[in-house]
Amino acid sequence: MKAVAAGAASLAPFFDESSGLGRDADVRSRPAHGGLQQGDTPGLYGGTGEAAICDVEQLKRYLAEPRNDRKARAWARALDLRKDEIPEYLDGLTPVLLRHDTLVRNHDYKKGKAVPFNALLQAGIAILVDEQGMPAVKCSCGNPLRPFEGDRNRISVSFDDGNEKWKGYDRSEVVVVRPASHELERIALVDVEDPDRGIERPVGTTGEEDTAFDTRKRQAVPSLVGTTFGEASRRLAGRGLAVSYGGKEPPPDGARVTASDPAAGAELRFGAHVTLSVVADTGPSGGGTTPPGPESSRPTTSPASPSTPSSPSSPSSPSTPSSPSSPSSPSSPFTPSTPSSPSSGPSKSERPASPSGTPEATSPPADSTPPPPPSTASGPPPSTRSAPPEPSGTASAPPRATPPPPTGEPASSAPATSVPATPEAPTTSAPAERPRRTRE
Repeated sequence: MKAVAAGAASLAPFFDESSGLGRDADVRSRPAHGGLQQGDTPGLYGGTGEAAICDVEQLKRYLAEPRNDRKARAWARALDLRKDEIPEYLDGLTPVLLRHDTLVRNHDYKKGKAVPFNALLQAGIAILVDEQGMPAVKCSCGNPLRPFEGDRNRISVSFDDGNEKWKGYDRSEVVVVRPASHELERIALVDVEDPDRGIERPVGTTGEEDTAFDTRKRQAVPSLVGTTFGEASRRLAGRGLAVSYGGKEPPPDGARVTASDPAAGAELRFGAHVTLSVVADTGPSGGGTTPPGPESSRPTTSPASPSTPSSPSSPSSPSTPSSPSSPSSPSSPFTPSTPSSPSSGPSKSERPASPSGTPEATSPPADSTPPPPPSTASGPPPSTRSAPPEPSGTASAPPRATPPPPTGEPASSAPATSVPATPEAPTTSAPAERPRRTRE
């Protein structure tokens, strides 16, 4: 793992560091709320009110010059692009400054090839990020960047080749960025010279369309119980609040939110984190606020219960324990992040989940108990929105298996709980994931 200090020259860059492609800044790394950060986290990146920190047009010209053809092909291959896709790809990137020491997969240019290596980029380095907030290019030298895929807790950083250990370095506070669950329209930045000033930058622009806002303004936590994790993340980002969770990876977008900490109504400063508790979406039962049964997919609200076995096939990752939602919980503990701006426009981040319109019935568990003999009851079973129709003459026989969830998530082995659904149980269904743009 190589340390890459702000302002330090690379030994084998794609382009000369002194060519004016980018300008790093003097930024002290900020403590991170957890090591994994989604690309739309408010305050993850910074900016300045001065001239652009990356010259994207000059980088496009360099990669288009005939004398750099071999270099351009190697650059494109490192990012899974064709050479003719480079201009359009660069037009969709956005210049930002790192506010945290960040792990990436960097690339040197040696003997006509892009040579990958794991790197720790110091806070203050100027980079270009893509439409999901992922680091894509190191501005000063044009080196392509890919996601870091190792274990951030087992890194050994080598400070050499002019990259001396910088003040404030703390291995426990390095950050790994994961893609936002949707394509962004705007990225929330914090002015690195004035933290009370936020900068909202449209994706694909270099600063000419920035708008400023006051990061000290507080925002209320929206009601999130019953929404999916992906939708809750977008709603929080739309209000300038960051999502927090437990586990090594974010829960799947379709996991149901059962509680938030602080609860709905609490007013937080811009960039503060809200911890979400989730449970795997079990389809017809809908998850919601009903506590999961003893054999349900592993919830993220209570890791202390030994009687709740973890389902290997459960798509949900554990989350930080939190209290059930209440009208407000301003005194609940949380670690605010340094302020930043809403990372996506209202049209994406504030769109609520679509309600189903009617309560859904809970589904009976599929277990080893043989079904009861066919009933001769003349009355047909009550119909539900999600349960399949009963065969003729079997009014009380439950189906052997529940249908797969409508969200496309793997079917869970979780049985429905014996607690009847309360009026507050949400009936929203998880919105379909927006397709992510894949470049050939």
